[in-house]
This record gives sequence, structure tokens and C-alpha cells, in this order.
Amino acid sequence: MFATLGLDPSTEAVYRLMATRPEGWGVAQIALHLGSTESDVREALDRLAEASLLRRSRAVPGTWRAVSPELGMQLMLRRHQEELDRRQREIAETRDAVSRMLSDLRQSAGPAAAGPDGGGGERLIGIDAVQARLELIADRAESEICTFMPGGAQSAAAIEAARENDSRLLVRGVGVRTVCLDSVRGNPQTLGYARWLTGNGGGVRTVPTLPLRMILVDRAQALVPLDPADTRAGAVVLRLPGAVAALTALFEQVWETSLPLGCDRPRDEGTGLTPPERELLRLLSQGMTDRAAGHRLGVSLSTVRRTMAALMERLGARSRFEAGLRAAQRGWL
Repeated sequence: MFATLGLDPSTEAVYRLMATRPEGWGVAQIALHLGSTESDVREALDRLAEASLLRRSRAVPGTWRAVSPELGMQLMLRRHQEELDRRQREIAETRDAVSRMLSDLRQSAGPAAAGPDGGGGERLIGIDAVQARLELIADRAESEICTFMPGGAQSAAAIEAARENDSRLLVRGVGVRTVCLDSVRGNPQTLGYARWLTGNGGGVRTVPTLPLRMILVDRAQALVPLDPADTRAGAVVLRLPGAVAALTALFEQVWETSLPLGCDRPRDEGTGLTPPERELLRLLSQGMTDRAAGHRLGVSLSTVRRTMAALMERLGARSRFEAGLRAAQRGWL
């Protein structure tokens, strides 16, 4: 739990000791008991104070006492949730800025550029042209490939092509990080690819929704769809430093808030909602249809309707409109 909330084992050990021992222990006594150094103990105390897990002792002036474990966990979870909310706002702001920028770049990119070593951008028309470029990237990339993979479950052909390219990258020591949708956890074929990638040194995390399909190459160029609604139409290759930097920042923000493949996504302590449930409510409250929301989440129409029916039952609502009102009143939106 402490690691999930950003505190290391040594800090947790100091907190546990202070929560179970009489007040008045000094740094030297704590260090001796834990077999640690006084410097490490002081750093741990600083981290605990920053996390609001320590209070100044009234019984022994000049020393600290640990807050109760129950209150401590509540405080830490609250801070953790506030940090997640802040990051989500940052992601939303960056996503909007990137969407506007990509719209401009798609319009300004020429119908045919000089080639893979050309200028600021070029168009790749059709899925075959995109696949050919990905094969070239697998041979030329030097440091890292970062990918947003929306759309939920992937086709067998797409998985086979991705595995082949990723194998060539990993053999050459190129890092591979991929963010998928939470829904892939329920698809054996796509989940199998994700587990293969992590088992071979790559990184895979999941989120409820993704802003776009994207591939970042060595933080120097990026591939984004010509038409976000039809990824088979082709892609735009961007090399403008400002555009690539913005997309890289967006990737890192989403990566930080995403869930590693081997972990289960927890429910929110305050609402009892999972992130996909909260995201579904948000999408539907914005006027999105069930089918469109399912596409964004990478789940079927029947799954959207079944999830919404369960949420309406929890809210005691008889209609979607009433469910929206009650969700807003409870702070679910």
C-alpha cells in the first residue's frame, strides 16, 4: 500500500515503528532499532511529514508522533486521489491542445513528402504504407518506441505484425512501452500479446480510454492517423520538435496514471466506481451514444448497456437522465 502511494519500504518501516512504540523516540533510537542510519531516518521522517502522517508531539516537545493507521491511510488515499485528479486534468488539457495541433498539422501536411528522412511531416496513404514504415522503424529505431493502442481487442493480423516488429526492436535493445485500454484485459488474444511483450522486457499498462492512436519513435518523430475514425486510411509522420514534444508529454502523463498489466484496477474509495465505470458515465453525460462510448472504451454495445443498467440500479434511477442527475449529486461526475 505504501509503495502504491509513493512511499518506499524504509519510510513505511519508520511509520510502523512510530505507530506502535511510545512517543519520545529520537532519530538515534529509531535508527538503532531498525538497523538504519540516522540520515535515512531523517529523510523518512521528512517524507512522512510531507504526507501528513506525522504530528508534533505534545507529550514530548520537539519530537513527532504518528497519526493513527486508520487516519493515516485515509489521508494518504485522499492525497493520492487528489494527485490522480490533478494529473487527469493535465491530461485533458494536453489532449485538447494536441488535438487542435494535430488537426492543423493534418491539413498542412503535403500529399506526398520527400520520404522517411524528409522535413516536418509526410503522409502515408493506406495501411500497407503504414505497415512498411513500421517495419522500417523496427530496423532503425535506436532508443525507445512508445505507443497508444486504443480500440480494445486487436485483430489477429495486427497482433502478429506488432509481435514481429516488437521482437526486432527488443532484440536490438530498444525499449518498448505500450498503453492499451482496460478492456484488453478481458480479451485472451490481445492480453496474450501484452503478456508476451512484458515477459520479453517491454512495458504494458492500461487506462479506461485513450485520446488517439499514436507511435512515438526515439522522441524524434511520431505517427498519428490521417483520420482518427479510420486508421486504415493512413498516417501522418510528424517530425516538428514542438509537435513531437507535445505528444511525448501527453504519453508520459497518461503512462504515469495508467495501471501496470499485472495489477487489478481498484475502485475509488469515495464512490465505489472503477475508472472504466466513471469514464462511461462521463462519456454518456457529454451526449455520446452507447455505441460511441463503447468504441472509446474498447467494449461491446451490450457491455455498455449492461454496465449502465447496473449503475442505474446502484443510483436508484429509473432513467438515464435521472441517473445523470444523481451521479452528479453524488460527485461521480
